[in-house]
Amino acid sequence: MTPVLLWTDLLLFVLLGGIALFVWHARRHDHLRRPWRYVAGSRVGMATAVILSAYVVIGVLDSLHFQPHGGKASDDVLSLFDWLVGDLREHQEKTYSAPFSAWLYAKESIEQPDGTIVRAYPRLRWGGAALRDPRRERGADIARRVGLGAGAALLLLAALYLPLAWRIARRDGVSLGAALHGLFIRRRGRVAWPAFHLTMAVLVVSAGVLIALAAGYHVFGTDKVGEDVFYQALKSIRTGLLIGTLTTLVMLPAALLLGILAGYYRGWIDDLIQYLYTTLSSIPGVLLIAAAILMLQVYMAEHAAEFDSLARRADLRLLFLCVILGITSWTTLCRLLRGETLKLRELEYVQAARAFGVRGPAILSRHILPNVMHIVLISIVLDFSGLVLAEAVLAYVNIGVDPTMNSWGNMINSARLELAREPIVWWSLAAAFVFMFVLVLAANLFADVVRDAFDPRLGRGRG
Repeated sequence: MTPVLLWTDLLLFVLLGGIALFVWHARRHDHLRRPWRYVAGSRVGMATAVILSAYVVIGVLDSLHFQPHGGKASDDVLSLFDWLVGDLREHQEKTYSAPFSAWLYAKESIEQPDGTIVRAYPRLRWGGAALRDPRRERGADIARRVGLGAGAALLLLAALYLPLAWRIARRDGVSLGAALHGLFIRRRGRVAWPAFHLTMAVLVVSAGVLIALAAGYHVFGTDKVGEDVFYQALKSIRTGLLIGTLTTLVMLPAALLLGILAGYYRGWIDDLIQYLYTTLSSIPGVLLIAAAILMLQVYMAEHAAEFDSLARRADLRLLFLCVILGITSWTTLCRLLRGETLKLRELEYVQAARAFGVRGPAILSRHILPNVMHIVLISIVLDFSGLVLAEAVLAYVNIGVDPTMNSWGNMINSARLELAREPIVWWSLAAAFVFMFVLVLAANLFADVVRDAFDPRLGRGRG
């Protein structure tokens, strides 16, 4: 296989590297460690952090792209996630099928052995293929797979936690049961480890059950072309994460630089920056995004030779959408930073630095920037869920990511016509809703904890 690096892959890895540098820097400074200790001590913070980490792992696996040897075009670009869930990707049916069904969702004309033609529901090629009589055997088979998946997950958890509990029991001189009780139930120390371990256990058991069920059925059914909807929902995680994170990477430098410059220097610099973000805020964001996407489509149509694959075309459109969303969303953070800087520049330590002849850039980097970072962190985590939801809205009006790219917005957009069918095809919308709801809910709850930790008025991150 040949490694393939897309633009969004590169930017995602740069962002992960920046986060790693921030963690390393925060560990060396106590005033940065204290708020995160509060987050680690929160049961909600630890539980949501585990859920968000699971989404991030899937997104990173889906960002490690390669091209199998023998591919004639780079349309054959796959990811490590595609390779790990190859059965979900390859087991396609003819058209719609309901969740856990063994038949197609629409009747067809089927020729019988005696030559007669009857209207019936054809059997699926993969879903429930191991069953001879699905009507009688399907319920028992699903229960058996749930039991096997949960049992395998519990064995994995036992292999992970029993040695840990045994070491804790030997160290503290307690029984093995007491050590397990301390891991999952009773909290010790400042870190909410029971919430972490319980959430991890629920995720592992859920993953084991879903893997066992997906091996024999289409858990969320199939779409119009027979592709597994569960696979589409998992593939859409990367798109949602990139929309929420790369947009921040685009808008953060402009908001941070212009906000503190306007608040500190005031005068004509403040007037110019205010005029800039006020004018930009006056333009309807949807219209600006639509115009930019249409311009990109015209450019790609006129320079088709520069894009050798559908994957690169879709990747460029995703990157361009992140840039446009960043350009239209930096103004709010800039206003907040300007207001905070106007307050900080009048404080005694800043006035003293100016009296001693310290230059403006040094004051901005040493005194202003560290004291506005709590606003930056709070804004980032609060805006993430809004950007994930924005992708769904933009795809619904056909100005979002490329239609060939898996995303929750595209799944919801395609569900418009499916809901008008008789009988209704509801599972694409349900799958997109479930995965998006879990991500946005976890992000919002985690953002609330981070806000409480970094808000200086509450002082919760000082202990």
